[in-house]
Amino acid sequence: MNFVDELKWRGMIHDIMPGTEEQLAKGETTAYVGIDPTADSLHIGHLVSVMMMKHFQMAGHKPIFIIGGATGMIGDPSGKSQERNLLDEETIHRNMTAIKAQLSRFIDFNSSASNAAIMLNNYDWMKDFSFLDFIREVGKHITVNYMMAKDSVKKRLSSESAQGMSFTEFTYQLVQGYDFLYLRRNYNCLLQMGGSDQWGNITTGGELIRRKEGLEAYGLTWPLMTKSDGKKFGKTESGNIWLDPSRTSPYQFYQFWLNTADEDAEKYIKIFTLLPPAEIDALIEEHRQVPHLRKLQKILAKEITCLIHGEEAYHLALEASQILFGNATSETLRKIDESTFLSVFEGVPQFELKAEELAAGIPIIDFLAEKTGIMSSKGEARRALKANSISINKEKVGEDTIVNENCLIDQKYILAQSGKKNYYLIIVK
Repeated sequence: MNFVDELKWRGMIHDIMPGTEEQLAKGETTAYVGIDPTADSLHIGHLVSVMMMKHFQMAGHKPIFIIGGATGMIGDPSGKSQERNLLDEETIHRNMTAIKAQLSRFIDFNSSASNAAIMLNNYDWMKDFSFLDFIREVGKHITVNYMMAKDSVKKRLSSESAQGMSFTEFTYQLVQGYDFLYLRRNYNCLLQMGGSDQWGNITTGGELIRRKEGLEAYGLTWPLMTKSDGKKFGKTESGNIWLDPSRTSPYQFYQFWLNTADEDAEKYIKIFTLLPPAEIDALIEEHRQVPHLRKLQKILAKEITCLIHGEEAYHLALEASQILFGNATSETLRKIDESTFLSVFEGVPQFELKAEELAAGIPIIDFLAEKTGIMSSKGEARRALKANSISINKEKVGEDTIVNENCLIDQKYILAQSGKKNYYLIIVK
């Protein structure tokens, strides 16, 4: 399949300008997407644009990523109900460096191929653009009537709860439009791609190019991601799902995809993996026959975790996910990092112990009944131990066990278990 056919099959096209498909069929074409530099990491809300550019480059075309150093200082009104905080130059530069490092995992920036990707910062060509020059070169060619007709503007102005729109945000579409013009002039960039909420900004850029240069320009958007339950994609109770492992651990990342609803999994596996259509169709059909096995979610979670964090991180996440439900060992507990360990046992009952108590060694019955309160009495503790239902760090223990410093995980944790499902986390201080 060519690029557009691939996207259509994967459900990744929302709008496409006439002539776009014909242009792409002519040969290598340059396209750009913009990335908002408001954080030092991408999150999974950015993944559609990353996958879009991955397919684009695989089809032989040249991607340009524009970090919105200038536009990030303004704030895009599209889909927003209020103004955003404006970023300073130092913060934007730091965020840009981190984002490029992440993108390099998926996109070829460094090869000698003619379609190797490039990353640019629109602040570089906007910083010396005077206000008078801007309104002469750009503002003169786009009417206020044209700008007011954009959905992003109309929604903000008509919303009862909105505080209106500042001139700063109103001019956003002109600044983004100039990006397209600049890239058309300097990089022969013919296509801009973005989420469906960017259609107004994209068409403004195309219009500016036609009016000033008399040249063609094209646009393509993808649907904004939604979840079948109506909740916002990529958000959890604790916030965004980040690609940076220090913000969202690979275990948490893996779990997010593993817990995807069946309906969403069928959509996401097409968008967020590079698996071929025939394989995906077979997986979906197999999943529909035995949905309780959740094979589709397992493949989805594996593919995306490997893509973002690598195979080693995936295998650690898989081992960690089996701690609660599988046959994990003490070795597994000691292998995973602290943040993953705490993520796995988030919400289980916790007790605290003093390090000096542990140094002397604590008989297991005292540990269960007096030092922690895992058991309500020594008698209950003895009965549980005789029934072989008590584990320390996933290893069964008996009545003669002494709990001491050798039991520590990461020098400060002990995991106790009663039966199959009752876990307790002891924190040693």
